[in-house]
Amino acid sequence: MYYFIEPMTEDDIPEVQQIESQSFTTPWSFTTYRREIRNYGSCRYLVARISPTPPPPPRQDVPLRRPGLLSQIAAALFPSVRGSTHSCPIIGYGGLWLTVEDAHITTIATDPQHRGFGIGELLLNGLIDSAYDLHAQMLTLEVRVSNSVAQRLYVKYGFQPAGTRPRYYTDNGEDALIMWTESINTPEYRSRLSELRRHLSIRLQTQALRDRSAVRVV
Repeated sequence: MYYFIEPMTEDDIPEVQQIESQSFTTPWSFTTYRREIRNYGSCRYLVARISPTPPPPPRQDVPLRRPGLLSQIAAALFPSVRGSTHSCPIIGYGGLWLTVEDAHITTIATDPQHRGFGIGELLLNGLIDSAYDLHAQMLTLEVRVSNSVAQRLYVKYGFQPAGTRPRYYTDNGEDALIMWTESINTPEYRSRLSELRRHLSIRLQTQALRDRSAVRVV
């Protein structure tokens, strides 16, 4: 199987809400998602899709100001594929908004059946590209203090704990850990990101080749 990301559209919202209902206890309304998607000046929302064949090039209905590094990786892996993405199921999503010069990751989630395959990391990379597109200087987010898996991923990409929000989550009163990156525009961070993306690209490509081999054996 192949995984790829593209901008979220209003048509995607029902599928996104299905994943959200399995991931969070206080889901957003359709109206909230629609408002966020339409606020393209300061918001970016993405979906991750799964496909049995290499994915097509990024959709052009929501133009990006410049191609991201992740798009360049996809173009290198799948240079000649064409087609529609609408038949490819959504298996994850994420979003952020710009506050002055900082990009705040508002939400990120993967379908429970597809966790552990790098989809969350793929989405995080897409959101980092979105932060660059919005000319953000740093990234921030909140994560449950008990969610050590997510915290390890964020630390890997340069996020560090910077405080807590007591009883932030209304379902059980759990605290939220606030995490921030340093500047994402330094040569050091860009070099680190490039290396992480190289490893992610290899991982996703290896998984896809392994899946194709398994299908042939069957």
